[in-house]
Amino acid sequence: MITQAGPQRLLLRAGRPPASKTRRVYDVTVVGAGIVGLATARALLLRHPHLRLAVLEKERQPALHQSSHNSGVVHTGIYYEPGSLKARLCIDGRRALLEYCDAKRIPYRLTGKLIIAVEDGELPRLRALFERGLANGIADLEMLDASGIRRREPHCAGIRAIFLPGTGIVDFRRVADSLAADVREMKGDVLTGCAVMAIASRRDGLGVATPRGTISTRALISCAGLNADRIARMAGGKRDPKIVPFRGKYLVLKPERCHLVRSNVYPVPDPSLPFLGVHFTPRIDGAVWLGPNAVLPPRDLLKSLGYPGLLRLALKYPQAAAVEMYRDASISACVRVLRRYVPELRRSDVTRGPFGVRAQALNPDGTLLDDFVFEETPHALHVRNAPSPAATASLAIGDYIAERASERFGW
Repeated sequence: MITQAGPQRLLLRAGRPPASKTRRVYDVTVVGAGIVGLATARALLLRHPHLRLAVLEKERQPALHQSSHNSGVVHTGIYYEPGSLKARLCIDGRRALLEYCDAKRIPYRLTGKLIIAVEDGELPRLRALFERGLANGIADLEMLDASGIRRREPHCAGIRAIFLPGTGIVDFRRVADSLAADVREMKGDVLTGCAVMAIASRRDGLGVATPRGTISTRALISCAGLNADRIARMAGGKRDPKIVPFRGKYLVLKPERCHLVRSNVYPVPDPSLPFLGVHFTPRIDGAVWLGPNAVLPPRDLLKSLGYPGLLRLALKYPQAAAVEMYRDASISACVRVLRRYVPELRRSDVTRGPFGVRAQALNPDGTLLDDFVFEETPHALHVRNAPSPAATASLAIGDYIAERASERFGW
């Protein structure tokens, strides 16, 4: 939740000089040039075109982390608690994203999604998910029987399924690159190779230490993804929640076997497990990805071992953790699960593929935060948790942050 605090008014200039890589004073600085940070910067400049704005990115290019290491799925919002930020911003964001892609001529495809039940015990959960989709305002979803599944996906098996025709696929890296171009066109600075090393409070704002020197900013908005907790703490934010960087490995169907699926094919979510499970994901380039699993990379596991929430999470899901580690090592184990939905699939049909990244906020009690979470500190607003469907919702998240920032800083 965003906590309310007294507004800190930014002094806006009637005009401003052309964007310069040597400027050191800004009205607002956005940390993180992923898709959420860039969408936020764009939304701010659309509302307040005279802001002196910078986006700081530690990597050599924008969107090198989650924004370019994800499934590429444009979600409809069926999974999320009615009334939650995830539900509202995903639905609004999907609409805005498709309109943006149309305007910018960024290709996307509405492939649809099947959420398939393969055994009777999954049917109550499937029905509950259908009702949740209706509650979230998704009017075009359908419930299919076994023959309906085969009509949609001739190679798939199941007893019932939800079909979501509005689910799509897009290259989110291309969307992020377009947003970065928008920010630059509106005279914002996108500064790469500019990691945040320290943040110091000043009378009229913050000093942000970077490898390029210290930047003075009257306001800061952190959309730092994998480093969201660290940046928030630098600015005086709470220690918790902590970001746990899950990595998901994908398999890829060989080109001659990509005909096995045409839509996104997902299992019925198991509420006793923290993630959605392995699935089939067509890609905008014609490939089909299978997976992912969800594990902590060894380096990040060692960093996180001292956090009590990680141990409690492992104790909550010991079997799931063991299964994920096994699938991480064994392609055959992953294929056996996927064959429940596409029985024709064979080990020889797949190869190892890329990996995805998910920055997931974790509480000390071992609970994974389910909704988008924001925090305020003096002169700053922080996105503390923005996992999937943040890419789908990015334009709506940007508008939401821009509105809150305008209220918070008195613009």
